[in-house]
Amino acid sequence: MTTSVPPKTEDRELDEPSFPTVYVTDLLKAFVKAVRAHQLYLPNNPMHARSLEAVRESFATLWTHTDEIDLQVVETRLEWEGRVVLDEEERTSDNIAWLLYKDGVRELKMLKGFEEEELGVFFNLLQRVRKATDDDDDLLTLMWEREFVTLQYRYVDLTQEGGPGVESMERAEQKEKILSPAQTEAGLESTQSSIAKMDEFDATLYFLDDREVEYLQGEIKREFSTDLRPAVIASLLDTFENQKDPTVREEICGLLDYFLLILLSTAQYRNAAYLLREASVTANRAPEVLETQKNRLTQLGELMSDPKPLGQLLQALEDSPLRAPQHELDELFGILQPRALETILSWIGRSNNPPLKMLLEVAAGRLASANSAELIRLIGSDDEAVVIEAIRRAAALKSPAAVPALGKMLTVGEADMRVAAVTALTEIGSAGAMQMLERALIDEDREVRIVAVRALGARNARAAAPRIEAAIKGKELREGNLTEKMAFFEAYGLLCGDAGVTLLDGLLNAKGFMGKKDDAEMRACAAMALGKVNSAKAMESLNRASGEKDVIVRNAVSRAIRGGTG
Repeated sequence: MTTSVPPKTEDRELDEPSFPTVYVTDLLKAFVKAVRAHQLYLPNNPMHARSLEAVRESFATLWTHTDEIDLQVVETRLEWEGRVVLDEEERTSDNIAWLLYKDGVRELKMLKGFEEEELGVFFNLLQRVRKATDDDDDLLTLMWEREFVTLQYRYVDLTQEGGPGVESMERAEQKEKILSPAQTEAGLESTQSSIAKMDEFDATLYFLDDREVEYLQGEIKREFSTDLRPAVIASLLDTFENQKDPTVREEICGLLDYFLLILLSTAQYRNAAYLLREASVTANRAPEVLETQKNRLTQLGELMSDPKPLGQLLQALEDSPLRAPQHELDELFGILQPRALETILSWIGRSNNPPLKMLLEVAAGRLASANSAELIRLIGSDDEAVVIEAIRRAAALKSPAAVPALGKMLTVGEADMRVAAVTALTEIGSAGAMQMLERALIDEDREVRIVAVRALGARNARAAAPRIEAAIKGKELREGNLTEKMAFFEAYGLLCGDAGVTLLDGLLNAKGFMGKKDDAEMRACAAMALGKVNSAKAMESLNRASGEKDVIVRNAVSRAIRGGTG
């Protein structure tokens, strides 16, 4: 049916509005964003609840000026008191005004309290209509079935040619206005009769050959497989750079912020990395940009490196198999900033997802190599998992700058941290690192002492020989277990040279009080150390003990001689 369209705002004079129009426009902006959030996110997504709360806040502000808001629906726009308050132009399913208009709704009146319960219901109805097929109910029917209390509306009966122009839909009249099943069927039939049918046309005289069909199929496939997101991001950033209007730039900043959340929530990590990388470039290149807007662009990348959002992303990746290709996540992790290192190191230690753990190892290595100061700071962290991983990074990088922090760890860390620090100092292998290792020779934990003395021997740290000799002469080692004794004697043999043969020969061959020799373990260890010295003087000492009666000592001497002569 035909209805008259009210003149546009600019064609007629308007009285002063009941209150400032901005309250209505702000409400509708929040309303549109919330409808789109309901389309994009699941009900348990934080963006879903956040958008709904923003609409409720806008309603609360509006209710300080009025108890009801009356909106006229005119095709693709909404009007209030003759003023256009929402105009989206396109006749698409994303246009709220068009969704209402095409189903006959011409006026909406929202009463105070609408935002409390019925707002969410109305959003769900709009979502159902947006996805509806020809067989589903239209918006008018859905609204009638719901029987709203705080939402009133007026509509045009589209199924009757000569019906009245605009009908009131107050609560007492609603049930009388809905068509009967027979009327509905007749209306649908009349609508369907206007649809063109293929059998009404003659077949064409020309057909595409196989090559042309294959070409078209290939082009269609290429078109649908093209990822348009990078082009959209580039277009937004180009507009930001070329348009100097602060209002335009502020709007683009908001769009990019929103777009980043969508990309991350849909596992579009490569595109998210592209957005963050190019936003930083644009922020520094755009002319006459306000400092606040420049900061908004650069802070997009900084936000990703903060512990909370990065931790949430890693938790999501941990809980499910990686859907994105590994190189896409590599790109995203490649833009992380130094402060992300602590979060990444803590996740490496507790992650049970092998692909994710591999990605984190790569990201940690990159960040640690480029930010040694941050790595050294984390060696002193309160989080044991972070400390262990930071020490591992320092060892892999062989960073001399980490030596003081590792040395401090030998005095304040737990046993496993001290073992890791000793291993890292061994890998670094500098003179300073060897000096730190000497301190570990008197550590209270046996494992730390063994790792340290073996490292000193392997690194040929001759400066440590006096300390090792003191340990060999001491009571503690003599009362220690065999593994520790062997480690100290072996290191001593590698470092002492002929200067230590006298001490070792005395332990192996000398007789003590009343002709009693030392215990078998100490003598066997001394024989092993003489084999490591492997000089003529050492071989002479071993040969003197070759006829030893004690089987443990005799076997040790035999192995030492074979090792020395071999």
